[in-house]
Amino acid sequence: MQSIPEAVELTRQLLAFNTINPPGNERACAQHLGELLQRGGFEVSYHEFAPQRASVVARIGGGKGKPPLGFTGHIDVVPLGAAAWKHEPFAGTVEGGKLYGRGASDMKSGVAAFTVAALQLAERLRQSAGVVLVITADEECGCGGAFHLARERKALGEIGALVVGEPTANYPLIGHKGALWLKGVTSGVTAHGSMPEHGDNAVYKAAEAVLKLKAFDFGAAAHALMGKPTLNVGSLHGGLNINSVPDAAEIQIDIRTTPGMNHGELRRRLSESLGSQVKLTPMVDVGPVYTDPSDPWMQSVYALMASFLGGRPEPRSATYFTDAAALNQAWRDPPTVILGPGEPQMAHQTDEYCYVERIDQAVEVYAQLMRDWCA
Repeated sequence: MQSIPEAVELTRQLLAFNTINPPGNERACAQHLGELLQRGGFEVSYHEFAPQRASVVARIGGGKGKPPLGFTGHIDVVPLGAAAWKHEPFAGTVEGGKLYGRGASDMKSGVAAFTVAALQLAERLRQSAGVVLVITADEECGCGGAFHLARERKALGEIGALVVGEPTANYPLIGHKGALWLKGVTSGVTAHGSMPEHGDNAVYKAAEAVLKLKAFDFGAAAHALMGKPTLNVGSLHGGLNINSVPDAAEIQIDIRTTPGMNHGELRRRLSESLGSQVKLTPMVDVGPVYTDPSDPWMQSVYALMASFLGGRPEPRSATYFTDAAALNQAWRDPPTVILGPGEPQMAHQTDEYCYVERIDQAVEVYAQLMRDWCA
């Protein structure tokens, strides 16, 4: 029987893999986890959507008249940024009760915690409804690995509920807004800057579009938990040199949507508002995730977490989007909780860290969720 690593040690092992996205190169990290789970008795499959870019799906148990419990997390991480790190970002240094490294909070600690919990309970899970662990590549650049799995569909099978191990400081969150990122392109005719009347300025068209976007009315009521949808123009680029009329410009638009909004209809309304001068194409399209707090399974999660948090949690949502938005398309929207040991405010930060005690606590939480599901 194989020795099961402690979750902090497994997190350190995962941090040692440089999975900065782009380019990602998650295959080696996925294989490390897959081999560990396979030795623990899990059925493991790899799903590569580009060279060296693989997600891993591991399952154990099932077929007991109840679908398995799902867990998901990603192993790609964001770039280090320009600022110098005090702690080497891939060394997994532990100091002052904190584990440092790129991905310590977002979210290799969460992946390590549910992997260790599942390994510890492998014998019990084998004789029950079981669990499915979906560990993805390319979450940070638009949930590419999760969408690939959702398209394959058969690789995911069925689940009855989903735990997303993203950073929440072990506080259960019941959803997040959707994200619709759009690129808007305008075209014109170039001319000498001293004779602009001979050209057609694409930047002016883009500027007019930005003003229309600023005034755009979603026509949607505020969601009880997530509030109103939002729109932000994050960038506007156009022209090559000061003394020419620019013949091309690009706007990048970040829209966050609330449950019940249809992204296809929203794109149609935006195109209609901006007119034929702006060509819109999607960059990222992930829907909202939301589970009603009165859902019976969510109520059981709240009851469990009350013992860890010192009081019953209040319904809250995440500020970021997750792979659940892609995976739940294939799983037909099971009850979903976002619950992981990472510190939300440390995601993408220089000298990113996760508290060691939260990682250990997450193992306990995940293990109890598994026991309760498979009872």
